[in-house]
Amino acid sequence: MSGSRVTIVEVAPRDGFQAVTQPIPSADKAKAIAKLKNAGLRRMEIGAFVNPKAVPQMTDTADLLSQFPASGDWRPHVLTANRKGAEAALKAGAEGIVFVISASEAHNQNNVRRSVAESLEEFAVSVDTAAIQCADRPVMWRLNVATAFDCPFAGVVGPEAVLYLIAGGLDIVRDAPNHSLEIGLCDTTGRAFPDQVAEIFRTGLERFGDKRTGGPDWAFHGHDTYGLGVANALYAHQAGVRVFDGSAAGLGGCPFAPGATGNTATEDLVFAFQNMDIETGVDLAALLEAADMIALIDPPSTGGHVRGAPRQRVLNEIPA
Repeated sequence: MSGSRVTIVEVAPRDGFQAVTQPIPSADKAKAIAKLKNAGLRRMEIGAFVNPKAVPQMTDTADLLSQFPASGDWRPHVLTANRKGAEAALKAGAEGIVFVISASEAHNQNNVRRSVAESLEEFAVSVDTAAIQCADRPVMWRLNVATAFDCPFAGVVGPEAVLYLIAGGLDIVRDAPNHSLEIGLCDTTGRAFPDQVAEIFRTGLERFGDKRTGGPDWAFHGHDTYGLGVANALYAHQAGVRVFDGSAAGLGGCPFAPGATGNTATEDLVFAFQNMDIETGVDLAALLEAADMIALIDPPSTGGHVRGAPRQRVLNEIPA
């Protein structure tokens, strides 16, 4: 695998912070974002435009977006799950919007109080709105297919439910000028298994292609609830995925999926890929410093493995 490269999307400022119950000062969030950015993470979910009553931690997203606008190879993203949130994101100047829809009807109803088909319609209206409001700038959409492998209410999710959402998303974005689409398959509960991850990505790539063949980019969002976060990411990589979400210090999880603690730690992913001679563009030492700082925000919610190992060994700094 020598010479290959992956992109790590940092999600702690959104997926990690949203699960913290105590308000995090905006200045602390900005400091964390800056530190992660300086470690070489060039794509990052910095917040969400969602119902402030449901996720009060995200109310300062517009302000953070103004502090860290897209520039050069730096791409901040924001998440939403409906047209109202997408409109607010566009008004705030977002050029990268993550729109989440669950493959599981039960989880989508619990999460956003509407059917999967209704959420797809919300996505379509959001893209149409962006095509009108943002004719002068490109918009990168990520369709995050939540519960792509398992649902906390309905159990294992069949691949056809996932493929239905992917096909719908592609149809919506295909004719939108200046828009691009990335498909993120999300292990919302952490109960995905490596063979399951590889199979659905292979099926998706065979059916819809990738950027080289006129299809979407592909991304994997994993949790480490059962210790399979890195293994699942590596199987996704073998299937052809090159974009991976991680949360520094393993912070966070889905607040709308009971028991789904623990995003896959960014430092665990970077450590694994770099030691497989797969380039990430991330300075692991600087990332670990950022993860240490982020871990102090809510110590009980952190996870991961590399951060707790002897630092010299992690960085291959063996004393003479």
